[in-house]
Amino acid sequence: MDRRKIRFARVGSGLQRLVCVSDDGTISLSALRWITEQKAAFVLLQRDGRVLSVCGPASPSQARLRRAQALAHHTGKALEISRKLISVKLEGEELVLREQLQQPSVANLIAHFRQRVADAENLDRVRSLEASAAKNYWNAWSEVPILFPRKDTRRVPDHWLKFGSRHSPITGGPRLAINPPNALLNYCFALAESECRMALSACGLDPGIGFVHLDTANRDSLALDLLETIRPSIEAWLLNWITRESLRRSDFFETGSGNCRLRSGICSQLSETAPTWGALVAPWAEYVAHTLWTSRSGSNSLATRLTQRHKREAKGRASMPPSIPIPKREHLCRGCGKRIRSGRVNCALCAIDNATKNMLDAARIGRLKANGLEAQRKRASTNRKNALAQHAWKPSDQPAWLSQELFEQNIQPRLANVPTSVIRSSIGVSRGYASKIRQGYRPHPRQWLALAALVGVV
Repeated sequence: MDRRKIRFARVGSGLQRLVCVSDDGTISLSALRWITEQKAAFVLLQRDGRVLSVCGPASPSQARLRRAQALAHHTGKALEISRKLISVKLEGEELVLREQLQQPSVANLIAHFRQRVADAENLDRVRSLEASAAKNYWNAWSEVPILFPRKDTRRVPDHWLKFGSRHSPITGGPRLAINPPNALLNYCFALAESECRMALSACGLDPGIGFVHLDTANRDSLALDLLETIRPSIEAWLLNWITRESLRRSDFFETGSGNCRLRSGICSQLSETAPTWGALVAPWAEYVAHTLWTSRSGSNSLATRLTQRHKREAKGRASMPPSIPIPKREHLCRGCGKRIRSGRVNCALCAIDNATKNMLDAARIGRLKANGLEAQRKRASTNRKNALAQHAWKPSDQPAWLSQELFEQNIQPRLANVPTSVIRSSIGVSRGYASKIRQGYRPHPRQWLALAALVGVV
């Protein structure tokens, strides 16, 4: 595979984040220094959703804030912050269940867990309630169908066609996903986790000293705590994507162990969502810092570098930042997977193929109906009725003046101007038979008298 080289201008590059996937590449110290001077962030991710490295702009270290963070378990601030973060997460999950998954009963159960979190007496109780809520929440996701273009559907494993379990059979947890939707979710969470790390560092906090997540080696527990607040927003965005748009088979590949991985193209597309997740998590990073800071009586308020809330309040503007646009997703053809304009379902070629297929299906259904058992019974009944009528008719019943010559010269030519429906209702025949009479077909003599009256010969 060819290596890709990217070159940025030293001035006016507009770079905010540089996200690299996997570790096959090089970057110089000069480049890292330039990224730091641009106040941009450098993020290194694995394809399976693990964050390998994050570096970005950080505020000067606040020793008192770090001390308050380390003592939060003793001062009660850890429990207060944990209740708030998990309550926000459960509130978001409840909204997803009600508005997108249409699962009101499960949403009511999540709301019940959220009320109990507010009264939790310790962190173990908060973790237990959050785990119970998560179990019910992800069960509601399990049967969500995953769309692929028709040409790809036959080429993907069956377990790729629905969301399935959030727990991978390879690891027993969410890591090493075995299907595309879970792999997409893992990658988005990795992007958001890196944004959480940078937001906490910018606020002067230690991303590793967490409250809800236990202390574990090689893990930034506070970043994961902060991630809980925006998980439902990421999940809602992904759910809206996978239920409305098709995924391409070519964007994913399977390892020998069954682990589903993302290819570079879709990784690049997903990486563009990082600023959105960073903007969503910024107010919550500042909430954690301010909650810890206010535990010290008489302390001045902390700066709000991420949201600029103090600056807006000083200018008389709203305290919350403006709404954050959700990243747009790629719109693909349902037939071949080609990128198409929004508002369409298929590309031009697949639309023609679909129209042709629909016509053939309609013709096939028409033939089945025409040759079906019920149609055969109706035809048999009609044939029997006509045969009995012909057998019962006698030439002596016909008036002497109504000869074959008279019918062919005076009656039949006039029938060409009579509507088929009128002929059909007058003598009780099918539409096809009546049409043949209009075109010159000579019917059975028993029907001549009724046709003569129809054209005014009688």
